[in-house]
Amino acid sequence: MKFEKSKQLWERASKTCPGGIHSNVRKAWQPHPMFYERGEGSHIWDVDGNEFIDYVLARGPLLLGHSPKPVLDAVKAQLDRGLMYAGQHELEIQASEKFCSLVPCAEMVRFSGSGSEATHAAMRLARAVTGRTKILRFEGHYHGWFDNQMWNFAPPLDKAGPREAPVPLPATAGQNPNEADHLVIRPWNDLTLVEEAFRQNPGQIAGVITEPVMCNTGGILPKPGFLEGLRDLCTAHGALLIFDEVITGFRVSLGGAQQYFRVTPDLATFAKGMAGGFPVSAIAGKRQYMQAFGDLTVTHAGTYNSSAPYMAATLAAMNMLSADDGALLKHAHDMGRQLMDGIREAGRRAGKDVHVRGVGTVFHVSFNDKEEIVDYRTSLGKDAAAYDRFWLALQDRGIRTVPGGLWFVSTAHTPQDVQQTLDAVAEAIKLV
Repeated sequence: MKFEKSKQLWERASKTCPGGIHSNVRKAWQPHPMFYERGEGSHIWDVDGNEFIDYVLARGPLLLGHSPKPVLDAVKAQLDRGLMYAGQHELEIQASEKFCSLVPCAEMVRFSGSGSEATHAAMRLARAVTGRTKILRFEGHYHGWFDNQMWNFAPPLDKAGPREAPVPLPATAGQNPNEADHLVIRPWNDLTLVEEAFRQNPGQIAGVITEPVMCNTGGILPKPGFLEGLRDLCTAHGALLIFDEVITGFRVSLGGAQQYFRVTPDLATFAKGMAGGFPVSAIAGKRQYMQAFGDLTVTHAGTYNSSAPYMAATLAAMNMLSADDGALLKHAHDMGRQLMDGIREAGRRAGKDVHVRGVGTVFHVSFNDKEEIVDYRTSLGKDAAAYDRFWLALQDRGIRTVPGGLWFVSTAHTPQDVQQTLDAVAEAIKLV
């Protein structure tokens, strides 16, 4: 493939935009940050005319594929009626009613603009309603890029401290180091160490926040009983259980990972996948906690919250996903399972130690030397250089995936897409 125009645009952009990009994670693409022209269904085209089957899907938001017509039609209809009112409108009621009918923990919901905002609000709310200050979080989980969120996401092991009690480490320069005083870090999938953390911090932990599937680091699933154990521990110690469903929400199932695993948190946050690609997030939870926003005890604000076109998109997307008993989502899971099985089989035939973890609509592929991958530290056994060669070989064959190994599958992917992808996988895996 040729990427000359992308390179020219990146060089031009670098003169006025730091790094030539507007989100740091976009720097990872090779041979340089890429520029795209259009997307339709499961395919995307770059400015050089290269066509790709897309498993990046904007890193998750395009659960319905590129440019889903019912969502775009709903937004277009609202655009003629207005953008923002600095007041309420009926669409936000309809969207919240639909949301609460689908998500188990959602007795009430508040909409905002990004996953980082929603997760920040959830931690603030947990601290407010419990009167405590500490949040227990897990090594390798990502909950947003704000100062109180971006800790121990991908810490170097020579600085991370012991596995049993990792040292709080900021993930970027410029973070407020004092936030560490309000964090308790533990490895995921180890209930014994979580229980010990509660004993070591009696009456101090306001909430436990977790990705219910460790999507941002390795696509790792919870061990049987782990999420249930977190639920029991939070209840016993008066802390709130918070699920970060920014990725898993509406993607793992219509009601999110909490429905899939049958564990109901006190609060949960959502974003990617819930509005067909428009910037909408949500914090949802039990009425007894959420009403602290309504009585103004706890501040949750935002000029762009629940703007009418975005609520039109949210309602249309949720209606699409829930129609015919969730037929579209079932199709996406089926396509994903075929991909996961096919990638495993391609690895077996090539004699490669390929690991595929997750669920059909979001899974992770890596080349590992460990049999069991259960948390951040065990995920580090992967051969990152091998995967770099793999995904670049896929890109050369018209298959676009996230460089780190995460694959998103949409309702728009077809059996033909799957077969073409697996044909490319069979060729690319030989180059690992």
